[in-house]
Formats: sequence, structure tokens, C-alpha cells
Amino acid sequence: MSGADLAKLTVVVPAWNTRELLLDCLASLESARGRGAEIVVVDDASTDGSADAVSHVFPRAVLVRCSENRGFAAAIHAGVARATREYLLLLNADTRVEEGALERMLEFLEAAPEHGACAPRLVDASGATQRACMRFPNLWTPLFFSTPLQRWWPKSTELERYFYADFDHEHDADVEQPPAAALMMRREEFEALGGLDEDLRLFFNDVDLCQRLARRGRKIRYLAGARVMHHGGASTRQLSDFAARWHADRLAYTRKHHGALAGLWVKLCTSFTWVDHVVRTLIARARGVRAEPLAPLCRAFGAYLRS
Repeated sequence: MSGADLAKLTVVVPAWNTRELLLDCLASLESARGRGAEIVVVDDASTDGSADAVSHVFPRAVLVRCSENRGFAAAIHAGVARATREYLLLLNADTRVEEGALERMLEFLEAAPEHGACAPRLVDASGATQRACMRFPNLWTPLFFSTPLQRWWPKSTELERYFYADFDHEHDADVEQPPAAALMMRREEFEALGGLDEDLRLFFNDVDLCQRLARRGRKIRYLAGARVMHHGGASTRQLSDFAARWHADRLAYTRKHHGALAGLWVKLCTSFTWVDHVVRTLIARARGVRAEPLAPLCRAFGAYLRS
């Protein structure tokens, strides 16, 4: 189909305890590797045998074994450090690249120097489109997203804006923030930006990257014709402290882009959510419903407020 030269492309796949999904992802990249693409797998100190499996099944992939788990951003950087090609594709291990997707993306970037990145359409295992693109969070977002207001007012103007309710994922368009589950950009530009922010260890580092691209006047293109199947959350759902890490990274992102006072605002909004959760837990207990213990949550919330 496309005449895109995949020998110009390095695909960086960070992975943590997703052995079977990772192998499936790499199998979907074999055709691209056969056409010259460089595949770099970064095993972020997995304990499920992922690294050995990659070494055995895909010996031609460049394998980076991390001695400790340092998070998504650091894993990406370990992979980019081994990249030798002009273009990068940051690709989650819980994906499967469909035929022609890489060619479409590479062809677009080569023809569009005003664009800093492009992203494919993400679909689920049934082939249904995932509404993955979002707008940048603003100072209203912490009040409406992940607070009781989201439950009480799910169609609020802010949530409709943030979740791109008016965006048609069936057609190509410039977007603010696609997820880094599959994101292609020039290696030179990624390095000029300083890559991902490792202070945002797991979450919001893709938002931050897109924000910094936008501030440089660089556009990001969503390509509906390039399809990547995405399971979603294969690594993060293993985290015992998922919520704590998400809130910590959101706080760090907000401080970085909106200042220290905005960080206090985020803490206030999170406090609203915490109080709501505690009240609903106590009411459930009063009705005889089993509920999770509050002590660990209170300790985690206290640590968050002190951060």
C-alpha cells in the first residue's frame, strides 16, 4: 500500500508484567521489522518472564532490561537512548498494530513538517473505536473530573469539553492530546523537548508532552485510517496504589503548568472527593454493607496533602 520507508522508524515498547500481551504486540510488528523498522523493547523490571520470552521469541528486537521499575517515562527514555532512526513510535505493550498503520503515520509526518506528532485511531478488541483523544485540563477540570460533580453532573460543560464530546473520532483532525499508547514523532524533536517528564512517573506525562508541543506551535494529527488495537491499562491495573499515583501525578502536572496556587486548588478538589468517599463509606456501614477500611485511605490522603 504505502511507500513509506519503515527503515526510518524506531518503535519503543515499554513493558511491565504484560508477557502475553507484549508478545502479541511484537508479533504485530514483525512485518514492519521485516521492512527495516527498529524494534526496542524496554522491560521495566518485570517478574513474569517477559524479558526472557522476548529474547527467545523475538531475538532480533533490541531488548533493554531495567534492574528496577522506574515507571513509564523512564522506560521510554531507556528505549529512546537505544534508538538509531529518524522517527519514533512510542507504543504500549498492550496494543496490536494493524496492517498499514505505521506506514500511514510515517507518511503523514514526512509530508507535514508543521506537525510535531501524530496518533492512530485506537480500537478495542471488538474493533470499536475508543474515544481516546482529550483536550488539555484547565483549572476547572479538577473540580469536575474525578470528584462527586462528575457523578452528579456527568454532562457538565467542562466534562464535555475535557472529554472532547464534540470530536468525531471517525475522521482525521488536529487534536490537543492523544494518549501516548501509540504516538509517533521525530526523534530529534522528542529529544529537543527533553522527552517525557520523569517527575510524572506514570500518569499525565503524555498530557505534558503534548502541552509542550502545543506551546512550541506544533500540531498533533489524529489519523482515523491508522488503526491500533488497545487493551488499555494492562500494567497500571496491577498497581496497588493506582489512585495515589494518579492523584500525585495530576498534582505535579498542575503545579508545573499552572503554578503552586493551582496545586492548592487541586488539593482542595481532591479533598472534596475524599470527604464524599468517607461519608458514603460510613453510610454504607450504618446500613450493614461491608466497606473497605478507611484507615489506609486516610493515611494515603494525609501523605498527599503533605506532598
